Amino acid sequence: MIPEHQPLQIGSLLFEGLDQIDLTGPFEVLSRLPNSTYRIYGKTIAPVRDVKGLLLTPDAMLSAAPQLDVLHVPGGPGQETLMNDDEVLGWVRTQAAGARIVFSVCTGALICGAAGLLKGRRATTYWAAMHLLPYFGATPVDARVVVDGNLVCAAGVTAGLDGALTVAALLRGDEAAETIQLYMQYAPEPPFNAGSPETAPPEIVACVREAACELMARREETAQAVAKRLGVAPPART
Repeated sequence: MIPEHQPLQIGSLLFEGLDQIDLTGPFEVLSRLPNSTYRIYGKTIAPVRDVKGLLLTPDAMLSAAPQLDVLHVPGGPGQETLMNDDEVLGWVRTQAAGARIVFSVCTGALICGAAGLLKGRRATTYWAAMHLLPYFGATPVDARVVVDGNLVCAAGVTAGLDGALTVAALLRGDEAAETIQLYMQYAPEPPFNAGSPETAPPEIVACVREAACELMARREETAQAVAKRLGVAPPART
């Protein structure tokens, strides 16, 4: 836990085609941490649109970011274009080297993996991308939030809220995290039990897989190329 008198610098990566909840969910939590500054960074200062068209604007360019205490890497379909982006991956690596916590949400874990941050680490990601984690040298863990040293990974989309509360507790203690949770009235009671492939009806799982099959094929192809670049042996086919 970091004493409250010590200020915290928290920053998120913003890119075209991210899933905005991967960004805004954790922002809702972490921006409320005492004595902290939260900024959003992009390759340029131009606004970008999330996967469903929401317009989002960075506070500053990547190069203007100070050393962050928390590096937050969201995911979404736009993650695919960053997997071979040397500028972004270099920034992620440099920030991660000095950060207290590296926090990925959903397929943001794949960006971290492409930056070489998952080698030998336990990690999680969106359920349909879990099989890609070994390409980056990671051990997949089927959990909503996984903590391995200073690496905190949240599973898909809304798991970013749980991950952010975990990060808040690590930084400022359980009481601070619980205060934020109450302020948000975060006590989910979903009307359906379809939030994971284990509980959703099989036909719903099949429908979601079919809708994402082209994207997942591209992600696997990219993951294979990254594994070769990182010198990671590809996982055995099952």
